[in-house]
Amino acid sequence: MNVHDTTSDAVLTRIRSRAADRRRILFTGATIVTMDPRLGVIDRGDLLVEGDRITAVGADLGAAGADARADTVVVDATGTILTPGFVDTHRHAWQTQLRRIMPDVDDLGAYVATTLAGYATVYRPEDMYTGTRLAALTAIDSGITTMLDFSHNSRSREHSDAAIQALLGTGIRGVHASMGPHFGAWDRQWPGDLTRLRDQYFAGDDQLLTLRLAALATDEIAGPELAYGSGLARVARDLGIGVSVDAVFGTASSKAVLRWAGAGLLGPDVTLIHATGLTTAAWRAMGDTGTTVSLAPTSDAQIGLETAIPAVDEALSAGIRPGLSIDVEVALAGDMFTQMRALHTIQRMRAVNAVHGTDRRPSRITTHDVLDFATLQGARTNGLAAITGSLTPGKKADLLVIGAEDLNNMPLNDPIGTVVLGTDARNICAVLINGEPRKWNGQILDVDLPALRTEVCASRSYVLNAPAV
Repeated sequence: MNVHDTTSDAVLTRIRSRAADRRRILFTGATIVTMDPRLGVIDRGDLLVEGDRITAVGADLGAAGADARADTVVVDATGTILTPGFVDTHRHAWQTQLRRIMPDVDDLGAYVATTLAGYATVYRPEDMYTGTRLAALTAIDSGITTMLDFSHNSRSREHSDAAIQALLGTGIRGVHASMGPHFGAWDRQWPGDLTRLRDQYFAGDDQLLTLRLAALATDEIAGPELAYGSGLARVARDLGIGVSVDAVFGTASSKAVLRWAGAGLLGPDVTLIHATGLTTAAWRAMGDTGTTVSLAPTSDAQIGLETAIPAVDEALSAGIRPGLSIDVEVALAGDMFTQMRALHTIQRMRAVNAVHGTDRRPSRITTHDVLDFATLQGARTNGLAAITGSLTPGKKADLLVIGAEDLNNMPLNDPIGTVVLGTDARNICAVLINGEPRKWNGQILDVDLPALRTEVCASRSYVLNAPAV
């Protein structure tokens, strides 16, 4: 995978010629940003993948004989940075064929009226499949190896099945967070159908996909049926799954948070999304209960959700290290680099502005902070910290190989700064998920792009031209 290596395709062929559970891949000579607090950054390090797991990370594994076995494929990763794959904690994937259809959306009301009360109502199962598949493939291409799909257009069993099948087919580490739709006709099968989904798709303990219940914070937008409370909490508890709660912002959500805390409905298995404009008391309750938070930096700022300021300072003050998310591609960028840079810039701007004209020092987050949010904390937010989010021996092999000698990254002076501030999707040489190559030599694998383009455009045409239900 060296930038001077002309054998990348040959290496990929060697990797894929072995059964997945018998593979040994040794990456050598890379700068390894582990995001494991104990391991830190390793200059010119090696990383060994065996089957679907990382089994060793160190300065010179080859010297210890890791590359001596005939079944080991050695990948020269000199001139690259190895990092954990990014973790997206909240994205409405079904909308992806409507990308940037409203790039200058005025506010949340305009988004809801156009997308949820309009386009969403005509979606067929095949449109759910196409949008979700496109989102997952693009996520992989840009280095996101885990994606929580907040699938809030589950109009029927078939709609849910289509969204899950799309995740399965791409090979992403997916979290299917299921919710009924806001508006329009639907089968009212949710949340009852969650039991079937769990038993049919999520019965195994060691698989790429996991299941969560999705809900809204309050009944202001779509009524009480979709609002989190004791009933939906009981459903999730009985199924043994986590909960992701969207549209958490403002006074009404602050009151809801305090109600949930009082009723014992918060905890590490509950994620509150956005969390803008919440009261200090609400944040204290979230911190005290270990509740996780998903920030959507560009969504909060661009769509103007409540204060329009991503609540990173509030989260950190409450002892919560948040995950990051994309939210809606109808109006926003779909990559994690944009989220990291937006949050980094907005928080540091606010920090300096707050002390301008005084002798106080600004309290600024760092590039390490936002990369931590995008990897390890994202995994924790999705309930997957023991599985992914850092290059730790024993965790699943979800990792990126980034070209550090590419035109926009060279020379390599600070690897974390380079990943956060310099890198984009074109620099991602390879993506492994669960030890399986999904992108290699800069190209997404196993995707017929012309066929996908035809499928996406046909779905978009149908959705835009069908009358709203």
